[in-house]
Amino acid sequence: MPISPARTRRSTPDRTTSGPDTPARGAPTGLTLAILAAAQFVVALDYNIVYVALPEIGSGLGFTAQSLQWVVSSYAVTFGGLLLLGGRLVDRIGARRMFALGVALFGLACLVGGFAGNPGVLLAARALQGVGAAMLAPATLSLINTGFAEGVERTRALAIWSAAGSAGLAAGALLGGVLTELGGWRWVMFVMVPAAAAILFAAPRVLAADRPTAAGRGGLDVPGVLLATAGSTLLVFGLVSGPDAGWVSLRGVGAIAAGAVLLGLFVLVERRTRDPLVPLRLFGNRSLVVAMAAILVFQSGLGGAYYVFTTYLQNGLGYSALKTGLAFLPVTVLSVVAGMRLGPALIGSRGLRFTLFVGMLANGLGIGALALGMSADGSFVALLPGILVWGLGGGVTFTAMFVTAASGVAAREQGIASALATTAQQLGGAAGLAVLIAIANAHLATDTAPAPEDLIDGLRAAGLVAAAASILGAFLAFALRRPAAAASPPDRTAA
Repeated sequence: MPISPARTRRSTPDRTTSGPDTPARGAPTGLTLAILAAAQFVVALDYNIVYVALPEIGSGLGFTAQSLQWVVSSYAVTFGGLLLLGGRLVDRIGARRMFALGVALFGLACLVGGFAGNPGVLLAARALQGVGAAMLAPATLSLINTGFAEGVERTRALAIWSAAGSAGLAAGALLGGVLTELGGWRWVMFVMVPAAAAILFAAPRVLAADRPTAAGRGGLDVPGVLLATAGSTLLVFGLVSGPDAGWVSLRGVGAIAAGAVLLGLFVLVERRTRDPLVPLRLFGNRSLVVAMAAILVFQSGLGGAYYVFTTYLQNGLGYSALKTGLAFLPVTVLSVVAGMRLGPALIGSRGLRFTLFVGMLANGLGIGALALGMSADGSFVALLPGILVWGLGGGVTFTAMFVTAASGVAAREQGIASALATTAQQLGGAAGLAVLIAIANAHLATDTAPAPEDLIDGLRAAGLVAAAASILGAFLAFALRRPAAAASPPDRTAA
């Protein structure tokens, strides 16, 4: 049966989101979901599109070898650091308002970045992109989770959303290679401007208006905002700085320690605040907590796998930027198909526990096979078995994780719950990439060009660690309730 997220269950109340604060869902349409999926695609696209353009960005703007990583990291720091604030603002002033503001900031930052004439301007633009994404990501998830009834209907919608994210990640590598070779690095920024403009134009015409009660519900928890934002930002900053500045440094372990202390203080403040930024009762939701842990582990392996795969293709096999981008097509197609078809089918028939376990296990086995297929005289064909399993497992896992995260959360708190899940995603990606870069480079000489065998040995070791993390993380699924309680209920009205 073709996926049809536009079907709504008007006669069945959503018991987990009922009450005076429940947003009016109305009748979400295919066009509504298309706008939300397009936003997810653009955010995911931005994560990868600059990677293959980094060498040209560095030479074009005069970045040093040490500072070039901040083209990626400046985005990650503001995105990860501001997600909790963005999520709470979604609940306070409305998801559609925050969605539009996030898209506008994101598009403006892309335009400024494309015209950047020096490193400082580009880094500032990338940081502003992260601010926009920190507003946009929780707003998009909240609009899905409150617009589609929990069960089969929401699972289908999240499957479309997750498939758009998978497509954006791999399309970023492909499009980045094509644009860099044909038009130069600036087009990896400019290409997202018309997409953001189109989404911004359509949003008020397609998305349901925010309810008046969504705004002004109590005062903003200013101490919580400051502590959460500073703590999250320092934590991400320390993680992305470690491989460059050294872990035993103020920018490395110093920032991580300071961030952890501030987040500890944040928890103490939230326990005594009448209207907290993050209601601590959310951590009593087993599905949300398990989902956050699974997302953290999954994303740590995924970010490392993209780094390992890209570096091996370019530095090990000598692929061009364009050829590297094309190499991501198989994993993209498989991830999209698995996320849209296989994931929802497994959730409906076997429940979230089984689906999350199988997805993460397959993801880890695929990454492991990919790592074992690397050699100095290797070929792309040797990587295909790993790519096949990796793509299928990753697509299934992505859908299952975010369906789990949204389960049982009241509509008035879907914004902050979505932000918690996305924060776990960003922290996992930053931590995984930092650790795996350190593993890959652990035995390389810093003053000479590495031999191909040494480079590949390091990449293989990093890939195997990423695979092990995902395989072990699969067992987190068994902390969920048994399938009878966790599986999606049948969508009787969609028959």
